[in-house]
Amino acid sequence: MRYSAWQVIRQGLTGNRGWAPVWRDPAPRPAYDVVIVGGGGHGLATAYYLAKNHGITNVAVLEKGYLGGGNVGRNTTIVRANYLLPGNSEFYSHSLKLWEGLEEELNFNVMHSQRGVINIFHSDAQRDAAARRGNAMLAQGDDAILLDRDGVRAMLPYLDFDQARFPIHGGLYHPRGGTARHDAVAWGFARGADRLGVDLIQNCEVTGISVEGGQVRGVETTRGAIRAGKVGLAAAGRSSQVAAMAGLRLPIESHVLQAFVTEGLKPVVDHVVTFGMGHFYISQSDKGGLVFGGDLDFYASYAARGNLPMAEHVMEAGVALMPMLARARVLRSWGGIMDMTPDGSPIIDRTPVGGLFLNAGWCYGGFKAVPGSGWSFAHLIATGAPHGPAARYRLDRFARGDLIDEEGRGSQHNLH
Repeated sequence: MRYSAWQVIRQGLTGNRGWAPVWRDPAPRPAYDVVIVGGGGHGLATAYYLAKNHGITNVAVLEKGYLGGGNVGRNTTIVRANYLLPGNSEFYSHSLKLWEGLEEELNFNVMHSQRGVINIFHSDAQRDAAARRGNAMLAQGDDAILLDRDGVRAMLPYLDFDQARFPIHGGLYHPRGGTARHDAVAWGFARGADRLGVDLIQNCEVTGISVEGGQVRGVETTRGAIRAGKVGLAAAGRSSQVAAMAGLRLPIESHVLQAFVTEGLKPVVDHVVTFGMGHFYISQSDKGGLVFGGDLDFYASYAARGNLPMAEHVMEAGVALMPMLARARVLRSWGGIMDMTPDGSPIIDRTPVGGLFLNAGWCYGGFKAVPGSGWSFAHLIATGAPHGPAARYRLDRFARGDLIDEEGRGSQHNLH
């Protein structure tokens, strides 16, 4: 079924009983050309672009739970391309361009809203850093506007401009940035991949990876063995555990990142806003809830929940930036398992095992990267060669010391 305004009206008038299933629920076959481990945004996008761009349709996506039940459904939905360093800037620029045509591409409303991202700065040094970043963004072909204090006040009058501790000096405005609906992104790619012939297999946990003579032969699952000529790992926070099944030790730590949402409020936050003196970011959903988050919990964990000290820290940062936030009731919080690399940048590369490919280490940047990651990972799996915008996301860069360190904090996982 192709979605259209006419279908919405027709189904609404007939009790919404005529909608077809969005994707099939097939049983796993004994063998595939490619198996993707992980049915989140990156895995689903990879399968879609393998079929769409490269004509490889004998593909299975294996998900241990339900599609979109991991990090793609546990984030703050921010989409942006405001990176500084070569290696990151061209990749996220490529991904943002894919976002801008994604709804037409998938014929699915992912609720992509280019409401703009504003990074607040609070000192002369931060202004200089923002100007440098903005110039790098413009050189990459993206958009950036350096705002002074009055420019920020005109766009964000609800911030606290009078405090002495964190005075607002201005902000870096990225108009093409914004948000999207995380669940809809997963559903859109799943529907698109299914329509092209990809098997999406839920409740199918990978328990082993078969390797013979240095070459991958397939995977063991809770639903039986599946042979495959190529296997792509896109398991996000579980990447280290899955890679260990093939004898690999990845330069990744898994940390918990919390997010929060308030009760529904009248429209007030029109943009995505970040706090320069603490890791805090906020936007408002279409349902009216204020969606916000902050730092990692700062210790390694696989628990999809957060701790109270970091929740308090996020609330403090939010109230310092916009005091009105103190009056909102927080409805719920959740935690996503972040696969953190030493330099804070991802990995899209072949592994030392023949036919085994890795997509991991997305740290804070996983959601905004979904289309670009899927495009680049599919290119790598199909051709064996890295895709241009992702060419520096090599696994061996940590051994070579060729880090892509956006934060400038050195090779410490939890500081990125």
